[in-house]
Amino acid sequence: MSYNGGMQEKTKVLVIDDENGIRRFLRTSLDAHGYAIYEASNGEDGLIQAVNVQPDLIILDLGLPGINGIEVTRRIREWTDTPIIILSVQNQDSDKIEALDAGADDYLTKPFSVGELTARLRVAMRHTRKDEPEPIFRSGELCVDLAARVVTCRGEEIQLTPTEYDLLKVFVQYAGRVLTHQQLLREVRGAGYQTETHLLRVHVSNLRHKIELDPTNPKYILTEPGVGYRLVVDV
Repeated sequence: MSYNGGMQEKTKVLVIDDENGIRRFLRTSLDAHGYAIYEASNGEDGLIQAVNVQPDLIILDLGLPGINGIEVTRRIREWTDTPIIILSVQNQDSDKIEALDAGADDYLTKPFSVGELTARLRVAMRHTRKDEPEPIFRSGELCVDLAARVVTCRGEEIQLTPTEYDLLKVFVQYAGRVLTHQQLLREVRGAGYQTETHLLRVHVSNLRHKIELDPTNPKYILTEPGVGYRLVVDV
């Protein structure tokens, strides 16, 4: 639904933020990239706009007056899977995690660049267009054939344990999006293992040693400090 002129509809983005400066910056920047921008300055109005506008994407500030961003996320998730990208200030890892666990798709830390924002929007939109992941995922020299359960990197087949493969499969399914430790553990190990972050770190380390050229400086599975991990879509 991106806009390229002609009769195509613009992608509708709802910005929910109480800072006039942020809304103005987003309106100007995203309008220049062909998005149609709608705005709300608090959580209550944001929920109303989400129903009335039916946006394709939502950019949501956590620190809203009244209903905060986490509660807005929970309420929106009760009736729609519209991608939600959280805006947060630095040093709010616990809030980022809570928002992601509540159903947000990604987050940006203020200040952020227009390039970073539009890249996150493209990733979010890519996920809305797919009910299922593509059978073959590629990023740089990493290739994951989900149908054949075969992983290759730099032209060589990589032997993974069942847990390592399941972990990589989750990364592929949510490629480009940040996943919290709890989300990954729930997907790979089940609901009863969500506190065992030490196990997750071990599995991620083992996976990196198998697919990364330099595990200490990974280019595929990136750490989101204090929050979780992200699989890079293109390297």
